[in-house]
Amino acid sequence: MVSESCEVSESCELPAQRTPLADAAETGLKIVVVGGFGVGKTTLVRSVSEIRPLNTEEVMTQAGVGVDETSGVDAKTTTTVAFDFGRISLNERIVLYLFGAPGQERFWFLWDRLFSGTLGAVVLVDTRRMDDSWYAIDRLEHHGTPFVVAVNRFDDDLTHSLDEIRQALALPEHIPMVDCDARVRRSSKNVLITLVDHLRTMAIARETTP
Repeated sequence: MVSESCEVSESCELPAQRTPLADAAETGLKIVVVGGFGVGKTTLVRSVSEIRPLNTEEVMTQAGVGVDETSGVDAKTTTTVAFDFGRISLNERIVLYLFGAPGQERFWFLWDRLFSGTLGAVVLVDTRRMDDSWYAIDRLEHHGTPFVVAVNRFDDDLTHSLDEIRQALALPEHIPMVDCDARVRRSSKNVLITLVDHLRTMAIARETTP
């Protein structure tokens, strides 16, 4: 389906303006962004969405002390309590619907429902809290959902190379990895292009397999 509808390249330039959904839109692809608490999922959806994103961020209170693990993200003052939602039109016919999953363990029960009907996923990784990525990868593999891994380079932190991170996460070579800055639209767009390209490659492989 992806291979028939869009040539995945920088020519799939996303709209600079917040525009209404095109009348010709006929193919909606659901993408989920997952990862640990404070990794930048809300920021990525917000930076790349062509509409004003829906988010369910709430101010963190004393009730979360001792429940939410905040080491490495001590300055964080808000948290997603349901999901984020945004939209991107790749062209007049193809639309990506983005769902950002909450990162705290107490909200993980929502993930399986968010994965329903998902074409693919982005696992956002923060090298300061790499262990938080394990659950996301495990659940996606359990559901058989294709995914790519995006390393959110906070403050240009290049301490660990992509090869080192791949090794630490025990990721096979066929799973794409990419650096990104979730605050920058073009960088976030590149992550999604990488995912769609991966899905396209998988679709072609299935079509050519006897």
